[in-house]
Amino acid sequence: MGQNLKKQKVDIIMRLNFILTALNITSCKGKIEEAFPIPKGSNMQNPKTAPCNTVHHLLFSLLSLVPLLHSTQLPLINSHSPSFFSHNINLNLLQPFFFRFSFPNHTKPMDTNIGSLQACKAANNDLGSPPNGTVSVIKSVPATAISSSEATLGRHLARRLVQVGVTDVFSVPGDFNLTLLDHLIAEPQLKNIGCCNELNAGYAADGYARCRGVGACVVTFTVGGLSVINAIAGAYSENLPLICIVGGPNTNDFGTNRILHHTIGLPDFSQELRCFQTVTCYQAVVNNLEDAHEMIDTAISTCLKESKPVYISISCNLPGIPHPTFSREPVPFALSPKLSNQMGLEAAVEAAAAFLNKAVKPVMVGGPKLRVAKACEAFVELADACGYPFGVMPSAKGLVPEQHPHFIGTFWGAVSTAFCAEIVESADAYLFVGPIFNDYSSVGYSLLLKKEKAIIVQPERVVIANGPAFGCILMKDFLRGLAKRLKHNNTAYENYHRIFVPDGHPVKAEPREPLRVNVLFKHIQNMLSSETAVIAETGDSWFNCQKLKLPQGCGFVDRYEFQMQYGSIGWSVGATLGYAQAVPHKRVISCIGDGSFQVTVQDVSTMLRSEQKSIIFLINNGGYTIEVEIHDGPYNVIKNWNYTALVDAIHNGEGKCWTAKVTCEEELVEAIATATGDKKDCLCFIEVIVHKDDTSKELLEWGSRVCSANSRPPNPQ
Repeated sequence: MGQNLKKQKVDIIMRLNFILTALNITSCKGKIEEAFPIPKGSNMQNPKTAPCNTVHHLLFSLLSLVPLLHSTQLPLINSHSPSFFSHNINLNLLQPFFFRFSFPNHTKPMDTNIGSLQACKAANNDLGSPPNGTVSVIKSVPATAISSSEATLGRHLARRLVQVGVTDVFSVPGDFNLTLLDHLIAEPQLKNIGCCNELNAGYAADGYARCRGVGACVVTFTVGGLSVINAIAGAYSENLPLICIVGGPNTNDFGTNRILHHTIGLPDFSQELRCFQTVTCYQAVVNNLEDAHEMIDTAISTCLKESKPVYISISCNLPGIPHPTFSREPVPFALSPKLSNQMGLEAAVEAAAAFLNKAVKPVMVGGPKLRVAKACEAFVELADACGYPFGVMPSAKGLVPEQHPHFIGTFWGAVSTAFCAEIVESADAYLFVGPIFNDYSSVGYSLLLKKEKAIIVQPERVVIANGPAFGCILMKDFLRGLAKRLKHNNTAYENYHRIFVPDGHPVKAEPREPLRVNVLFKHIQNMLSSETAVIAETGDSWFNCQKLKLPQGCGFVDRYEFQMQYGSIGWSVGATLGYAQAVPHKRVISCIGDGSFQVTVQDVSTMLRSEQKSIIFLINNGGYTIEVEIHDGPYNVIKNWNYTALVDAIHNGEGKCWTAKVTCEEELVEAIATATGDKKDCLCFIEVIVHKDDTSKELLEWGSRVCSANSRPPNPQ
């Protein structure tokens, strides 16, 4: 009897390891009684009377340990062990203690959810918050068995990707990842998009993540990993959740002192891992099956929580091997949302309100971290409540509606939208929400701002002028709290309204006059609608696209993207591929310079193979214009290509593609009419020939200031 009882205790303890992490500790004892019914006539006060009573006593004893076991970050609920389901437990009675993150319907385009592990609400829309801050949400867990042929590491990874919203992976095959790719494409809801090179696969996953909330790419060991790492670094700098999956060496080669191909010739296989440690927030090297599911789940959940890329390396001989840990449908991800420190929040709101309410002409400026903090709506709610005028930093364009009556444009120092910088820099208090101040966004560190006038709000931190700083405060909580405390003050907006001069006469060109860039963007403006999205390449397109007025009807995001923090030329080709794959119902309009296009042109072929219908405007001015304006030299002149003929050659009669080369406004108008009319279901490529010195005035000003910042002499020693 004693031996049997000991087994029962161990069995119960093992199962509770899975269950207790999802228990609501304030109200679970009654549910445990229902889930593990006590036989009639048993005496719980005297557990020695029967083995079953001892088991139930053990349950309640273990239950008392839950507060100690409960961490501030809720672990993933792991139900892969078949023994978890072997006991006759009524899991339905434990539903109030299970929760999951619900992702949008994968068959429909998803809203942008970057960094958005939203807490799923319970059936009554209430969030139950135990004292330690962990939030529970209701959802039952199916115990669906998986056939042995599908109970493999590769299929588990595929199911996990689909579960978080990834229905397309961008890959380049290599001998270390071929078996893994076999198992990924065996998942019916997951599509493989084969790319021409790893860099573009990474850029495509970047563009995909900007729309879907998370993206994924698959490459081979070292030669693929070190090729894609530039794109991963860009995603890291832009706070994008991206899952980089690498096919790694055979498990039998680890620790053998062997030299392997696709490496730098050393027996140390951690070379690639060390490179990725700087540009990812989590790294998992999977070379055994026992903890593979845990490592994969932790990597993906960390990617979503931190809104940063992660690295997963999987040994090439593991993806196809069945294992008991993959024999059940994985429990959906369940992650506790971050919560504001309530006392700190109240103190921050009080201090900020006192600071702003005594200002005469305060303003607001939104930054790119509005997106990762999921605070776009809260920002607009605050603007509605306080009456302040608001602008956006350049990399935040599209995050707030430009039709708002108090929107005053892009704040970018000397190259701001007309009259925006004058209002912001002359204010006696400015509220910056989610800013990134670097040499590019500050125009060579030339912003005329004073720290003592500024409140800086970051996703989890608030700094008020030269005064106090408050941590553990969520941006959206702070903005909504502040909206209730600010006095209505539209003085700065009235000042803006007084000095504002509407756009003058529209740009016109003489008949057959050589095409100018400002004429091109006048016509691109007319193409924009709620069914379009704009991708701007690093260069003069940054400045020209800032002048576009984004249409109403696209929500707070999902319409305009560019890579300002990292600024890697060529990014837009892969990003256009990924973005268009993520939202096939939108027409992506991509503005790319000729120099950037030469870096990554190959994956236009992948756009064709994927039957995409984007419109690419290739602006051919014969060189690296943005570098010319920073520091000119013969190295900024590139070999001119016949870009239209190149795309025709890539087309090669396969897929739907239409190209045109335009040199004047009349030809441009005709080309746009064709691209949006008869060829609306085709990939359209329009090469625009402009003069090499035809640049925006903003680029001229910005380039000179960045040049000055770059050429500062060393500080005296």
